Amino acid sequence: MKFPYGISDFDSLITRQFHYVDRTDHIPLLEEAGDQLLFLRPRRFGKSLLLSMLESYYDLNQASRFESLFGHLAIGKNPTAQHNRYFVLKWDFSVVSPLGDGEEIKRNLYRYLNTRIGDFFNYYRKTLGDSLQIDHQDAIASFQTLLGVVRQTGHPLYLLIDEYDNFANELMMGHRATEESRHQAILSGEGCMKALFKSVKAAAGRQGLGRVFITGVSPVAMSDLTSGYNVAENIYLLPHFNTLCGFREAEIAEVLSEIARECDMSQADADEALSMMRTFYNGYRFSLDAEQHVYNPTLALYFLKAFRRDCRYPKQVLDSNLAMDRGKMHYISRLPKGRELIFDALTETESVTIFELADRFGVEDMLYARKDTGFAASLLYYFGILTLGGMTPFGELILTIPNLVIRKLYAEQIQEMLLPEGRDGDLARRAAEVLYQRGDLQPLCDFVEQKYFKVFSNRDYAWSNELTVKTAFLTLLFNDTLYIMESEAEIERGHADLTLIVRPDMRQYRVLDILIEFKFVSLKEAGLDGKTLETMDREALGTLPVVQAKRREAEEGLAHYREKLECKFPDVLRLHSFSVVAVGFERLVFSPSGSG
Repeated sequence: MKFPYGISDFDSLITRQFHYVDRTDHIPLLEEAGDQLLFLRPRRFGKSLLLSMLESYYDLNQASRFESLFGHLAIGKNPTAQHNRYFVLKWDFSVVSPLGDGEEIKRNLYRYLNTRIGDFFNYYRKTLGDSLQIDHQDAIASFQTLLGVVRQTGHPLYLLIDEYDNFANELMMGHRATEESRHQAILSGEGCMKALFKSVKAAAGRQGLGRVFITGVSPVAMSDLTSGYNVAENIYLLPHFNTLCGFREAEIAEVLSEIARECDMSQADADEALSMMRTFYNGYRFSLDAEQHVYNPTLALYFLKAFRRDCRYPKQVLDSNLAMDRGKMHYISRLPKGRELIFDALTETESVTIFELADRFGVEDMLYARKDTGFAASLLYYFGILTLGGMTPFGELILTIPNLVIRKLYAEQIQEMLLPEGRDGDLARRAAEVLYQRGDLQPLCDFVEQKYFKVFSNRDYAWSNELTVKTAFLTLLFNDTLYIMESEAEIERGHADLTLIVRPDMRQYRVLDILIEFKFVSLKEAGLDGKTLETMDREALGTLPVVQAKRREAEEGLAHYREKLECKFPDVLRLHSFSVVAVGFERLVFSPSGSG
């Protein structure tokens, strides 16, 4: 099996016989959905391959190759009447430089559009003839001229637009003083992008332009483009397009079984690999009415390619191609409600809820408008950093972190917010390693007391509790190279605060499984003030009746969870468990609760 990691060209993928997860059965649904469609998904989710597949299907120059490209796929067995009936023009705005002032960006855009129009004309020259004039000063005029030539042929044009929101995303992430003028030049008034989409709207349906399919990450520019282009139907929340991009679990399971056979592994090994992939890559749901979650296809292909090549899991489960998502997390963390939202999402004790997803907002809103929780949470959804989790009894949307890979982004962002100095991060890693390797929690507790607690703001202190303390440890201990790590892991109808279970492929190393229960005692409950607390050693703190009571509670939970974990992972678990009691937001009292 050959896996098309990083390949988004459908023709190349099929002719070189790479593994292809068939989505051509959605083509009739797309035709029924409308002539001008907007489809949003997070980056690296297979949108470009989808457009490439549509390009091959509708391209009139590819009619003779229909059987070789599609004959073995769902649509090849039952094609629609429109296959190979269109001229196809594709624009990818991610390759247009967004740098410079408004005029420079306009020149970059026009240069790109004219190049694509020229390539289009050369490709279809036999059908179009020799009468196309390109206006090198005005690409919109070139597009209108092209449409005039197309109308003479009797074949309509299918326009595919990839990364329509690229300019808006760059403006949003930059957030510099020059962005307002760039925004005006690109998206506002008669900005070049707005003028281009007005031209597309004017041509649609009656001037040679038969269909338009637009993809992007978010509706960030839709408000800006609405008056120029207000005819696209949004299909990205419809249940029958939930799996249009992304892999179903049954498809992953089938491939893993084949890899297991090729690697001379058992079906149990394939099942274990599926469990691993489910934990790290599954969990996306783009419609509340959808029956199943989907896997991020780029991450899944990254894992499958390495697993097939080496007959073992990749050491790093977070593909470096998703590293750019950290920039989006940085942007969210700078929003007024963003920091609190990131903490709430990671802890998952309090659900992230909003009344509805924001579906149209402009760049000016991104730069200057008031940002509430719904705004920030909607962005996290579109970026793929939260996903749909259900509805509350009050009709609110519940948003959740989809999987462990995305949880890592949250943990890293919180650690960066709280420990901006690189040296502190090094100290935290060394303290975590002492726990992983020797089962000694003291260095990590010392670090949390001396560093982490001191950088929380007074507002954080006001809502400090065991959840806050747990979040501190979670961000410091997160290590997906060694562990499958869960907060509030469900263990037979109970919830353990923090579990670090060694990955199956890492059990060859002498790292320990970790289980921690957290409890919290307020200063008022302890009968202490901050100054007195500073002077007390841990042994004295441990003798306080209220601390002893909390430790007993923690021990009871640990005994229960330990028994269940040892039944779940017989003969392999090297479990070290701990109770941690925070006294105020100042001190920690901890004790081991057995070892394996």
